[in-house]
Amino acid sequence: MRRIALYVLLSLLSALGVARAETLALPSGLIALDSAEGERLFFEANLTRSFFPLSMHFVTQVNPAFCGPASIAMVLNALNVPRTPSDLTTGLGMFDQDSVFTPRAELVKARAKVERGGMTLDELGGILAAHDLKVEVHHAADTSLEAFRNAAINELAGASRFVLVNYLRSALGQKTSGHISPLAAYDAATDRFLILDVSRYKYPPVWVEAPAIFAAMNTADSDAAGKTRG
Repeated sequence: MRRIALYVLLSLLSALGVARAETLALPSGLIALDSAEGERLFFEANLTRSFFPLSMHFVTQVNPAFCGPASIAMVLNALNVPRTPSDLTTGLGMFDQDSVFTPRAELVKARAKVERGGMTLDELGGILAAHDLKVEVHHAADTSLEAFRNAAINELAGASRFVLVNYLRSALGQKTSGHISPLAAYDAATDRFLILDVSRYKYPPVWVEAPAIFAAMNTADSDAAGKTRG
């Protein structure tokens, strides 16, 4: 069974386009999913339920400022939210980084403005809510590491529930500014979360310790009037 599962995961990694040799070097403390250690963590992780629906819709952000729209598209598709039909696909469709900007979403923040400056945590939550999802927004300064860990574990364990994080890359030793991506798994033995990084041209999916990702979230966002990320 382990050998079969390994083949399945390796196939998924290939489909996801994980190519660590072409990305930036990872700082110490982060473990690439496609490394031997990263694969071991995946098989031993106790919470991987979110990985599979998200990985089926894993995308690379199309613009340096589009980590938010890329993450939103992944979640909407993973939840099977009704999509915009297309004549080219016999009336079917999928959310992409443009179609997430429905008229209601544009009222939260217009696509053109996101393209120029990204989005804050509150704007991320507002656009998801504009698609009629139940959304909870938590700024790191208003909570704690323990509360974040417990809440994220609870959400990752549930069906049709996902966690997006807004964090400062440089706090993890990465380059360089604010970023948004989904969490896809948790390994209790090492207290690490798996981030499906949507800037796949830059970094692969990585395992990061809970205190480290919380510290990266607990940083001020100048675009949000000094509020922390979360």
